[in-house]
Amino acid sequence: MSTTPYTERELGSRSRDYFSNHAQVLSIAGFFVGCCAVFALGSNTFLSAGNALNVLRQLAPILVVAIAMTFVITTGGIDLSVGSMAALTNALVAILIQHGVPWPAAVLATLALGGGIGWLQGWISASQAIPSFIVTLATMSTLRGIALYSTKGFSVPVEPGTGFDFIGTGSLFGVPVPALIAVIVCVLGYVYLNRGRYGRRVVAVGANAEAARRAGMPTLRIKTSVFLLTGLAAAAAGLILASRLGSGSSNAAVGFELDVIAAVVLGGTSLMGGRATITGTILGSLTIAVIGNGLILMHISPFFTQIITGVIILGAIWLNTRVFGRYKSSKK
Repeated sequence: MSTTPYTERELGSRSRDYFSNHAQVLSIAGFFVGCCAVFALGSNTFLSAGNALNVLRQLAPILVVAIAMTFVITTGGIDLSVGSMAALTNALVAILIQHGVPWPAAVLATLALGGGIGWLQGWISASQAIPSFIVTLATMSTLRGIALYSTKGFSVPVEPGTGFDFIGTGSLFGVPVPALIAVIVCVLGYVYLNRGRYGRRVVAVGANAEAARRAGMPTLRIKTSVFLLTGLAAAAAGLILASRLGSGSSNAAVGFELDVIAAVVLGGTSLMGGRATITGTILGSLTIAVIGNGLILMHISPFFTQIITGVIILGAIWLNTRVFGRYKSSKK
């Protein structure tokens, strides 16, 4: 009868295990700190309180939608329509308020529209087995077209003093209201993904949908529900933008979906599904916001800003997926 010899755990292996399990979050955290250091050296105003509040206001719409997008990508799906959804709700709320609808009712109506369209997209993708990329690509074009038709391509002003402007420009205890909304969404996203049964089911569906179905999980309902989340989040982002700018525009949030997806992937959530991190999404969103803000403060030509931003994001994602992924694999 053979026995397996007992071996002691290697000294220091706990720290290595922790690093390998959290390598991607730690790497984006380090990258974020590095970006802050570079921009702080390049601009005297980068670390000022006023600039920090400005970054928080600009960050809020991206972060709100990125948290919801984390759930979608965790299931193995993707939502390309969030930018067009934000533009449509941005324009719609301004039109409703301009026609005398009380702003709370206008806000609720646009949120309901966003959630309804998101649910419909998820239902079509899940029940008809159509890739979410195709469904949301079609919706992206449709919603942007509806927004353009509704506004005739012009901005729709929102009269100041209605109370609606508080959502985008107000503050509580010195903290911008958009930032407070983003914080609440982050807390809810973290709790539901890491502590709730719903989050565990989302991860299970993304890891192996057939196994989750055989285990009794309502996979179709879960896949549909995550798109409802992005619809609500994109509508909320559109409301924040309309309130902050004081107008609704069909040209709002152009390229917004790319920033959101980049923030999620940059944070370590797998595009293949089954692995997610809300903390990483928060850091990814912060990184993208800081890069955009820092390049402007350093007076980088706007013609090069998108190029530099794209190269930086690509490098950070490569660092996440290749270098730290290889490190994690070597420790198994």
